[in-house]
Amino acid sequence: MFNSCHVERSRGISRYSLRKVRDISTSLDMTTRVSFAFLIAIWASATFAQESPTPIPSPTVEESLSPSISPAESPTPAPVPAQTPSASPARSVRISFVPPPLEGTISLGIYDKSGKLVRVLHQEAQLNEFAIGADGLVTQWNGRNDEEQDLPAGRYHSRGYVIGPLKVEDLGESSAPQMESKANAKVKMKLVRNPLRKEKRPFVELGIGFDSDGSYLKTSDDLPLLTISETPNLSRVWITKKNEDAVDVWQDDGNKVYQFHISNLDQMMAFDCGELELK
Repeated sequence: MFNSCHVERSRGISRYSLRKVRDISTSLDMTTRVSFAFLIAIWASATFAQESPTPIPSPTVEESLSPSISPAESPTPAPVPAQTPSASPARSVRISFVPPPLEGTISLGIYDKSGKLVRVLHQEAQLNEFAIGADGLVTQWNGRNDEEQDLPAGRYHSRGYVIGPLKVEDLGESSAPQMESKANAKVKMKLVRNPLRKEKRPFVELGIGFDSDGSYLKTSDDLPLLTISETPNLSRVWITKKNEDAVDVWQDDGNKVYQFHISNLDQMMAFDCGELELK
């Protein structure tokens, strides 16, 4: 079985618009559609590719282009500068994955052995933000957390979600939900089943987060999935389940409360990139 598998948010809604609908299903450009079609072909042939022998790597460009220098032409080697003991070694982990067969944006996280999210590697990313390799989409992780601090060597896990054609509706100024204690709880939503995984009834727990840039939909383990608004200086947020594919969200900036309705939440699909070895 094969594994399927910076942090920048694009804020798309002003808090002052009334009943404004943002449709995430906006048509992808031709490049993205071609890339998606190409990836579907990779996904369809992935089973056969697993049985193929591992190719022998060819010499690197540096090796093949290195000129031969005679002893007489050899320059005097420059003294090697002393290495700073505190300098962190350069580490890079290649992550390749076959995304689920669903058009949309991609959010991808790195998790430690305890399941804690240590790095949001991609958030609301388009297909063309990844390199396309023979084995699917390709990205790199530098072994650091979101604060750009080096993480200890060991095993980590990478997984994420493809977010399909969701709709965000700005309902304008509102009052806070009546049951605030219950409204703060996370909500459980059904996902589209990923044919690359074995879950029969996949679910995800969703919550609402906020920072200095605004509010966003996130998973229960804090992976951001979707920008809701660009309203700064929020003090409180709430989320409640409206029906099987929709939630209502409220946010308080200290002066007024604004409400949003997010639907088509059943158009999301989970994927797993498997374990990573950080040295």
